[in-house]
Amino acid sequence: MKTKTINIMYWISTTLVSLMMIFSAYSYFANPEVKQGFQHLGFPDYFRIELAIAKILGAIILLLPTKSDVKEWAYAGFVITFVSAFIAHTASGDPISNRVGPIVFLLVLALSYFTYHKSKMVVNL
Repeated sequence: MKTKTINIMYWISTTLVSLMMIFSAYSYFANPEVKQGFQHLGFPDYFRIELAIAKILGAIILLLPTKSDVKEWAYAGFVITFVSAFIAHTASGDPISNRVGPIVFLLVLALSYFTYHKSKMVVNL
C-alpha cells in the first residue's frame, strides 16, 4: 500500500473515532437521556463524568503528535471502552441496534491503529 493511501486511511479513521468520542463525551455532559442510559446500564453517575473526560483526553491524544507510548494507552482505553459498551448493552438486554455501534467503532479504531503502525513502519524504513 502506498504511503499516501495509508496516511489518508489513518487520518479518516482516527478523525472519525475522535469526533465520535468527543460527541459522546459532550452527550454524557449535556443529554439527560444519556444520563438515564447510564442508570439503565447500572453505572453510577460519577462514572459517566469520568468516562466523558477520558474520552476527550483520548481523542486529543489520538489527534495530536504525541509519544507512541501515550497513543498506545489511548488506543487500549478505547478498545476497553468499546468492548465494555458492547458487553453492558448485551447484559442489559438492549436491542441489537445498541450493540452494533461499539463494534463498528471498534473496527474503525482497529483501522486507525493498523494504519498508524503501518505509517510508522514506512517512515522508519
